[in-house]
Amino acid sequence: MGTGKSAVGRRLAEALGREFVDMDAVLEARQGIPVSRIFEEQGEFFFRALERDLAGELSHRTNLVIAAGGGAILDPVNLRRLAAAGPVICLTAAPETIAARLGAARTRPLLAASNPGELAVKIRRLLAERQPAYAAVPWQMATDGLTAEAVARRILQQLPSVLLSGRPACPPGPPES
Repeated sequence: MGTGKSAVGRRLAEALGREFVDMDAVLEARQGIPVSRIFEEQGEFFFRALERDLAGELSHRTNLVIAAGGGAILDPVNLRRLAAAGPVICLTAAPETIAARLGAARTRPLLAASNPGELAVKIRRLLAERQPAYAAVPWQMATDGLTAEAVARRILQQLPSVLLSGRPACPPGPPES
């Protein structure tokens, strides 16, 4: 949701010599329509089911850098699946930063707004709703005022210590159903 997941993910994948996977882009390619149309025509529940299946699929692959949509980790099963594939990093940004980055973008179905004030209200509401899920990710990285390159550099600098820290990649949860 405007924190730089895709841009940072691409740079990390390049630096690490890994394949980059943008979950939203994969789902768009498979469905043949943009995420906004999937939401519009099939609904959020349908999209989240697609997202869950893809997270499960990706969790069995190695050497990936995955950019998950902002709502993907709201599902604890997705978070555990992604964490099984490697460290999960929650990129964060202030609502003002997100609004500036998104501008008049009409591709975010949960943030469709007719003016900047409405967009700001929707961003704050969505961040408040998602805060518990985002806070559950142990590795947080603020992206405010930074380029995607700078965020990627910071992640690469911290990656060895995160991998060796023994910190859980996600909180434990109930078994998958």
